[in-house]
Amino acid sequence: MTISHPRDPLHGITLETIIKELVERHGWAEMGRRVPIRCFLHNPSVKSSLTFLRKTPWARERVEGWYIAYKDV
Repeated sequence: MTISHPRDPLHGITLETIIKELVERHGWAEMGRRVPIRCFLHNPSVKSSLTFLRKTPWARERVEGWYIAYKDV
């Protein structure tokens, strides 16, 4: 079991917040280009993205990595 640490850049940030901020800043088209998954490319929604990303670790890691990089800019 991993315990979150306050120095973790994602500490206290929900996956929903990450998706909403990325959509607001970049839009669904850019998200689908950077992380080509169906829930970003075809009829995208926050709900479908949350469902998919919670079940798919590799996709979630890519989205979280992109979010961390974007927050550092």
